[in-house]
Amino acid sequence: MTEVSAFIGLGSNLENPCQQVRTALNELATLMLTRVSAVSSLYRSAPMLGLSVPTDQPAYINAVARLETQLSVTALLDALQAIEAQHGRVRSGERWGPRTLDLDILLYGDAQIDTPRLRVPHPGLAERNFVLQPLAEIAPTLEIPGLGALRELVMQCAVAGLERLTETNTVQTTINL
Repeated sequence: MTEVSAFIGLGSNLENPCQQVRTALNELATLMLTRVSAVSSLYRSAPMLGLSVPTDQPAYINAVARLETQLSVTALLDALQAIEAQHGRVRSGERWGPRTLDLDILLYGDAQIDTPRLRVPHPGLAERNFVLQPLAEIAPTLEIPGLGALRELVMQCAVAGLERLTETNTVQTTINL
């Protein structure tokens, strides 16, 4: 299979979220037929607002990683869900609730996928500053299939409630790129 660039969104707001995300980034580097080619900074964000979003939860730590992979999109999804399970992620059916680890396929090459199990580009990508900012940090000239230029999406999305973490408030990931 041909190598594909896939962008993965990482998030956590339970059980030492910075460590959860850093560990998951290192685990992505061990996936078969896959290498990590770029990693964003860590970002702190408030939980999403909305009618069905639990409001009594801590802030999230988010990042985005670019993978070069020969895995099919389904095999990649299976691998990501296995990593989530290793981190204690329990899929209870509650959406947008607190979690130890959330790994989302944001983009898989230029594919547009809409199945009961997976939608790519990830739904809501265009409105989520905690995805757009780290994505723009590692791929500023990216074109999002069906949505257009990442640069334009970033300009249209408010950055309120998003904080880029620095080395003084988090330890850098140890992935060798």
